[in-house]
Amino acid sequence: MILLATLPSQAAKKASKSDGGPRQYLDKPDDWFAGPDAKEIATNILSYQSSLGGWPKNVDTTAKLYDGDPARLKPTFDNKATVDELRFLARAFDVTKEPKYQAAVEKGVDYILKAQYPSGGWPQFYPPDNSYHRYITFNDDVMVRVMELLRDTYTSDRFAFLDAARKKSAKTEFDLGVQCILKCQIKVDGKLTAWCAQHDEKTFAPTPGRSFELTSISGSESVGVVELLMSLDDPSPQVIQSIQSAIAWFESAKLPGIKVDQEDAPDTIKGHDRVVVPDASAPPMWARFYDIKTNKPIFSDRDGIPKAELAEIGDERRNGYRWLDYWPQPLLDTEYPAWKAKWATKLAVPTTQQ
Repeated sequence: MILLATLPSQAAKKASKSDGGPRQYLDKPDDWFAGPDAKEIATNILSYQSSLGGWPKNVDTTAKLYDGDPARLKPTFDNKATVDELRFLARAFDVTKEPKYQAAVEKGVDYILKAQYPSGGWPQFYPPDNSYHRYITFNDDVMVRVMELLRDTYTSDRFAFLDAARKKSAKTEFDLGVQCILKCQIKVDGKLTAWCAQHDEKTFAPTPGRSFELTSISGSESVGVVELLMSLDDPSPQVIQSIQSAIAWFESAKLPGIKVDQEDAPDTIKGHDRVVVPDASAPPMWARFYDIKTNKPIFSDRDGIPKAELAEIGDERRNGYRWLDYWPQPLLDTEYPAWKAKWATKLAVPTTQQ
């Protein structure tokens, strides 16, 4: 029997550079970006940029030139697309001053600016379709990653080449994104909790994603949202209340005394089975989805029917999705205490007096 979920380090909690794509090169030294390998990779990345300015997902845009129909390139922010390509090209221009890299970054930033809804959120795809892709998307840190990039465009020397108008727009849209986040935070019985993986782009209401991703409070995506809010300079009383309410919700949503094991199961689709087992010594886990009314974990097959236990859904979804993990643990153990210490004076003042 293999322990499936282990408590991650802070570094492991973030997206791994070993995932492939542009991310694996972003920490290379300047002399590497000035060399032939970086030039070849940049050329490959440029070939995947769509006419709208973004990049497609589920393809390694660094590996080879795109040789398909440019009209078939569908740009998105999902699965880490677009943001990492822009970071790579900005780094390449910073070192080489190659004009085509600058032009591509400008086009990509314009794509992000154009994609934002008037309500402040970003869809998974732009232009949005009529499915769940159109919703404000926290799933897989889409909105958080886009907002972090926008902030870098007006605060980081790596984007110093961008013009003042773009930087001003980026700051305006970042601030609007923060307000969107605050409006999306789910309130239950008068108390703020956390966020769903998707929210309606007009009403800010929590919404479902794929058929097995039900309307809920997310024990995963909410972590990145809180981390973004904690990174803000001089947090407002509303931001402070949002963070502290979310932390309280994470504490209330802990699932102590369990772990997830992986057992050999030759008769299942993947040849193994994930099983929740009791373990009094295990650190607390969190569910991916919580019922908004009861604050209890929910699990679902592709039929969209909520179940109370992982064992109640079929092996295809049970073993094909990460339903339980330790996502908020570094936030609670280290990040939030550090933030709380940093803003101790501000937090000591009652919210109504700030």
